[in-house]
Order: sequence, then structure tokens, then C-alpha cells
Amino acid sequence: MDNASRRDFIAQLSGLSGAAVMKASGLLNFAAAEEQPSTDALIARMKWMNEPASWRVSGSRIVVHTRPKTDFWRKTFYGYVTDNGHFLHLPVTGDFTFEARIGGNYRDLYDQAGLMVRVDAENWMKCGTELVDGVRHASAVFTREFSDWSTMNDLSNDGPVWWRAVRTKDSLELLCSLDGKKYASVRQGYLVPGRAAEVGVMCASPEGSGFEAAFEGLKLSVAMPPS
Repeated sequence: MDNASRRDFIAQLSGLSGAAVMKASGLLNFAAAEEQPSTDALIARMKWMNEPASWRVSGSRIVVHTRPKTDFWRKTFYGYVTDNGHFLHLPVTGDFTFEARIGGNYRDLYDQAGLMVRVDAENWMKCGTELVDGVRHASAVFTREFSDWSTMNDLSNDGPVWWRAVRTKDSLELLCSLDGKKYASVRQGYLVPGRAAEVGVMCASPEGSGFEAAFEGLKLSVAMPPS
């Protein structure tokens, strides 16, 4: 695909909604998908990596208060490895789509909340809203031993944003939306194929004293294995 065709392709994706985005981008070429569990049933199956300072479930909404000096990062630029951010997750095998509506009272530099997909300590992705120099950004980090980081303007300055992660073979595509219907593709990256992943929501406070994040509308769709 040449550069012009790729730009046209991405522009078309931006104007599509929900499952149409995934179908057009080849991210949901599943013959069938397992029935999606309810949000409550999904939350009941999830467990914490690095439990936060406090958390509660109110209906289908998860409210979390982060611990200070928490983050997920490996080596790049800073030289250190930090793996003490908060991650509420469940195991998923094969291709899947996972999404959630994410909000937070972001206050301090690098306060962040979003989605995470993790194969192991050296192979993972996180994405969501992150506060940088007092401004909200849509942030994505892919890690293969070394972390990278990309940002763009967030979709909202003060409200929640939907995030979606779609795994297909060796790729992971990230999309975001204001209404949970019309999604824009943010980034695509590599994820180790053929290995189960832990999938869920994450939050962290690398520099600050902690903040409150909220997650709702969690949805998981898993591709059926070929018969």
C-alpha cells in the first residue's frame, strides 16, 4: 500500500463507526465470536496486578484511587524499569476486541488511565488519557523490551473517552471515541503472536500523589477458534 492509499484508507476508517471500523480495517474477520459477557460478569473474572490504594465497583463502574509513584515503563530514555502501575485484567487467548469508557480527575504530570494488553513484562501495550504539562493527551506506549511513546490531542478536555484495543494475529490496533460508536484509529503496533495475553484497564501516577480514575462499559469479544 503506497502512502496516498494508506492516507485514504485511514481517512475512511475515521468516518466509520463501531464494528464497521474493524470490518473495514480487516480487524474483525472472525467467522463468529463468542457471546460477550455482561460488564458485571467480566469484572467478576478480573484480578489486580499491583492493587491500587483503594477501589470499588458501583454497578458496572470501577472507581480507582492510584498510589503515588506508579507507572509502567521499560528503559527507553530514562534507563529504568518501572512495573508497579495498577492493572485489572483477565486472560484472553487468540484474537479479541476489548473496550471501555475511561475518565479521571487527572491532576499531576503523567497521571494516566486507559487500557492495557500484556503478554509478559517485556511485551505489552498501554493506551488512554495522560496529562502532560497540564494538558490531556491521547497516549499510547508499545513495549518490546524497550518502551516507546506517542501522543496526540485528547478527544475531550474534561470528559471520559472510549478506548478500544483489537488484536489480530501479530498486530494490535488502538482506537478511541467520544460516543462509543464512531471510532478513530490511533495507532497499530506489533504484539507477540500465538501467546495468551492479560487484557484489562490500567492507571498510574508516575509523578503525583495519586488521583481518581473511573472505568465503565467494559466489553470483550473473543474470536472463535476455527472449526
